[in-house]
Amino acid sequence: MSAASDYLVIGAGVSGAAAAAELAQAGSVTLVEMEERAGYHSSGRSAALYTPNYGPAVVRTIIAASAEFYRAPMPGFTDHPLLTPRQAMTFVPAGSEAKIDEYMAMATPETPLQEISPDQACKLAPLLRREAVARASLDPHVMDMDAGAIHQGFLKLLKHRGGKVFTDHRITRIEREAGLWRATTTSGATFAAPIAVNAGGAWADEIGQMAGLKPIGLVPMRRTAIIIAGDPALAPATMPAVDDGATEAYVKIDAGRLMASLGDATPSPPCDAQPEDLDMAMIVDWLERNTHLTVKRIEHSWAGLRSFVADHCPVVGFDDDAEGFFWLAGQGGYGIMLAAALGRLTRSLIVRNEVPADLLARGLKLAELAPARCRG
Repeated sequence: MSAASDYLVIGAGVSGAAAAAELAQAGSVTLVEMEERAGYHSSGRSAALYTPNYGPAVVRTIIAASAEFYRAPMPGFTDHPLLTPRQAMTFVPAGSEAKIDEYMAMATPETPLQEISPDQACKLAPLLRREAVARASLDPHVMDMDAGAIHQGFLKLLKHRGGKVFTDHRITRIEREAGLWRATTTSGATFAAPIAVNAGGAWADEIGQMAGLKPIGLVPMRRTAIIIAGDPALAPATMPAVDDGATEAYVKIDAGRLMASLGDATPSPPCDAQPEDLDMAMIVDWLERNTHLTVKRIEHSWAGLRSFVADHCPVVGFDDDAEGFFWLAGQGGYGIMLAAALGRLTRSLIVRNEVPADLLARGLKLAELAPARCRG
């Protein structure tokens, strides 16, 4: 089998799906995914919180630029809200009080944090042990995201605009020939296009190296999470997401149950990440030391890979060493929040060689995203 198009997007996670849907307005698009279903890896294993004060400054700029779309998506994208109010509360134990000042100083003027008393923190999140809380802050701007609806919405939009999606096609070779990028898969299928977009997630550096390019230094990092039974008395439905500012551990409501993670970032090769017993035991230990919860059973557990380059900012742009090869990688744990704006940015850079006006107005600088910065 062979297929030719104007744009070849490699990787059908939320970033690749959003970019492909945007590019489908400018020409024919082929979206190729190595797994049997799109979003099998990081996009399907997200904590799914819209957190505008999360990440480096350039990340927060792009998160803010995505918000308008998620609040009011185009007709037909979804049949229910993509964002719903949640809030997030950060607490720190004695000895880490200065962390609250750091977090409040990092917040954007549009989304300021509020300091709250330890007693207020425990009232908002009754599961917290009072002795665990020395200082606390509240972010009223945090919202739950329907990650599945967002991802499927972009895939549906791509197909509506005539794009084609091929799953279960693992690429083994990429080469430039006669002005086209040709990607060959394990099944012998060949996909060709003058522009290739590398949205391969944890595998993005491997894809780049197949194309003969230098790596960007992408490091996939494993994060483990567990689901346990909820308790309406300790974790009411209105409870904010709760973050331990000293350790980055967190716990949040998840469809009436509780999801918890240490916020760990363990370097890993690209793989189908799986939870490890020690990591799960450490999550339970954190919960039982800092909350009134007693974990009798873990109902579900999983691990996902969040991929970063050295500065923890996305890599977006054409490779200086290869005509028509575009990087869309390194979104870390921000991918779902960034997808709407990065999809638009990808289309604008590829089609018009310019940054969308709203991103320019927010002060986005392409040098902060360019692949070349990752290679010194």
